[in-house]
Formats: sequence, C-alpha cells, structure tokens
Amino acid sequence: MPITPRKASFYTLRNIHQLPQYQLLTDDERFALQVVGHVLPFRVNNYVADDLIDWTRIPDDPIFQLTFMQKRMLRREHFGPMADALRRKAPKTEINALASEIRLQLNPHPAGQMTANVPRLDDELVPGLQHKYRETCLVFPAGGQTCHAYCTFCFRWPQFVGMSDLKFATDESRRFQAYLRRHTEVTDVLLTGGDPMIMSARNLATYIEPLLEPDFDHIRTIRIGTKSVAYWPYRYVTDKDADDALRLLEHVVASGKHLALMGHYNHWKELATPVAQEAVRRIRATGAEIRTQSPLIRHVNDDPAVWARLWKEQVRLGCIPYYMFVERDTGAAQYFSMPLEQAWRIYQQAYQRVSGLGRTVRGPLMSAFPGKVEVQGITEVRGEKVFVLSFLQARNPAYVRRPFFARYDPEATWLTDLKPAFGQGRFFFENQAPALPGMRGNGTGSTADLLTT
Repeated sequence: MPITPRKASFYTLRNIHQLPQYQLLTDDERFALQVVGHVLPFRVNNYVADDLIDWTRIPDDPIFQLTFMQKRMLRREHFGPMADALRRKAPKTEINALASEIRLQLNPHPAGQMTANVPRLDDELVPGLQHKYRETCLVFPAGGQTCHAYCTFCFRWPQFVGMSDLKFATDESRRFQAYLRRHTEVTDVLLTGGDPMIMSARNLATYIEPLLEPDFDHIRTIRIGTKSVAYWPYRYVTDKDADDALRLLEHVVASGKHLALMGHYNHWKELATPVAQEAVRRIRATGAEIRTQSPLIRHVNDDPAVWARLWKEQVRLGCIPYYMFVERDTGAAQYFSMPLEQAWRIYQQAYQRVSGLGRTVRGPLMSAFPGKVEVQGITEVRGEKVFVLSFLQARNPAYVRRPFFARYDPEATWLTDLKPAFGQGRFFFENQAPALPGMRGNGTGSTADLLTT
C-alpha cells in the first residue's frame, strides 16, 4: 500500500493550543503541561499526536505519557514555585532564572558525562565528543541536537533547554576527527544527540563520509542513535531527501564498515503503523542493521507483556532487540523509575515469552558512572539475599563480565543505592580512586588512562 507523503508540524509550549487534540485536556492538565514544560523540554509532532496517541485513553495512554508533561514529573518543591511564578505572570527573566535553578538540581549530566567523558586532544577539550569506553566514541553533531519529538523521560534533556553550558555539540573545527584519527583503539563511532537523523542527508554525510577514508580504517562500525524511526518514519519513506539518506546508508555498507541504526522504541505502538514498518523495510534494504533499545519506563512500558510484544514485532520485522535500560537518575526520574527488583522481574517475565531470536536483548542495564551494569538476578548466597550484578561494559576493561554482589534492597533504583553484600565496605570498582563531586559515591576506575591522549 503506497504511503502518502506528509509534512511535519511541530508543537511546543508556544503553539500547543493549535493542536486539535489540545482541547481534550483538562484545565489542570494544560496548566501542568505549561509548568513542567518551562523546566523540561516539550515538543511533539503531528504524526505522534495523530497516529500514535489514543486520545480516548489519556492521560494513561503510554505514548501520551511518553510525550506530554504530567504534573508529577516535577517534585512538589519544584512544581510549586514554577506554578506560582506562572500564575502571577512573573517576568520572563525571573521564570528563566527559576527554571535554571531547578534544572541544576535534576542531575543534568549523570554518569560523569561532563566531568569524565569529554576527552582532550593536545591538552584541550574536544567539543562534541565523549569517550567513556576504550573502543567506542560518541559524536554529537551540532546540527542534530534536537528531535522530531521529545521523550518526557529523556536523560539527554539538557541538550534541548537552551542552557549552553549544559549542551554537547561539535564545533566548526571538527576536532573530533583529529582525535579519532589519533586514537586507533577506537573501533566504533556512535553519532548521537538529540537525533542525527533530524539533519539533512547532505549535512549527515559531512560527519559520516570522512570516516570512510583510509585514515579511519581502524573504525569498523558506525552507529546512529535515532528516535526518528518511531517518531517520524517518513524520514526514510517520503521526505524530500529520504532516498538520499538511504543512499548514504548504502554507501557506508558498501565501504565495508558495519552500520547500525540504534532504534529507540519504547512501546510496540511505535511499530504498529504502515509507515513505521515501511521505514524499517527500507532501512534494512540498504544493508544496515537496526538494533533496538529502550529504558524500562513507569507509566509507559512497565509490563512484561508490552516488552514481549515489542521484541516479537521487532524480530518479525528483522530488527535486533539489543538493550533494556534502567531509567537514569536525572530529570523526572522519580516519576519514571522503579525498583531494580521490579525491573529485573519484568525483564525476566518478558524474556520467558519470546523465542531465542528475541533473546538477544540484554538487561536490565544501568548506564552508570563506572560502566554498564547488568542486573543478572536475585538469589541467596551464604544465607544472604543478594542482587547478582555484572559489568557489560566499563571504563576499566578489566571489570567487564566480573560478577559482584549487592545486598538485597527492595527500594533501590540505581547502582548508588546499593551496598556491597557479605559485609564488604566498598565495591571493587570504588577502590581505585576517590569519589568525584556530584557522582553520588561512584569511583572513577582508570578513567585517566582512557581519556587522555
């Protein structure tokens, strides 16, 4: 069935009243949207609003929760002052200052993104680059620091709120290329954002095509982190440069490098439309892979049946289920996160419902300061109930797949909430260096060895 071309329309706080479905919100819901949206970024497009949200089920519809602000996404001590400022029509300067003050209390750059992940080249920081793991570098293209719509849970929310000191982006010098040229231990480059696929094919090519030159033979895999496959699949089907974008993907594959689109799918509804499935088909026809990932999000996908259906549908369409993350400790985490025990049980029950082809997914994973920590289970050892954990990836490669145990805590939602089992004073990864300010007690491991030239 042919897909009819569509023009994107975007709605923010400034023009949300123009969205036809806006009239379905109560006065309280509209006010909450304004209050929370002055702190955390809000943007939705016509495809998400018209095709993905079931407006007869709001506010409980999962895609509505995923894209529209809810009152409890801010703590009471943050919601109250902003609500008061808006009610009395405070000056814009006062509202902006209050928003900035609140944002800085929401752990805007978790896991050392600003303090430990940005590398140096000849003693100068490299703009728009993060190098946390030895083999992998993240590149933040300047033109890709927005999205077709914003996820309310997004841990990259500082990219979108207009605070330049919280934002990652490459500069005109493209110094990241010089860094990658020198660091031959890097085999994987991940273009991320925001969303690189918001860029034109021509602009995207300026970031990708240089990596196909002989100077970068050590780079074997190029990944593109994108939500576009869920929020604007027309990007690959009927947009004016959709074919150009697909030809760029084909060019990467033909060069001999592995290309993977890291598709962010939070719910099976994002794969249910004909255009979403056609986008997957066209991407896969280029030779690129689509690997899928999502955090486990309260109010959105906190149900094993949702995950099992999502993974089954992804496998049917030829995608590879990759990661189930734990919601990061940033932004509206108190609204979306859940205890690690519950996260593990949801993962386990969903995993039991799929065939071997769907069991490529790993999780639940905490992308924490020392690395990606997988919750492998809950058991009893020496009469003590414990979490069994392991590093799937780490700043210090020696930590990878080294199992460790944490004291069982039914309320713990993040690595830093856990205590070592068996009376140990510290986890092994906390022993090499003192904790960094603002890192909530995580040790740095061998970060210095990995992030200097």
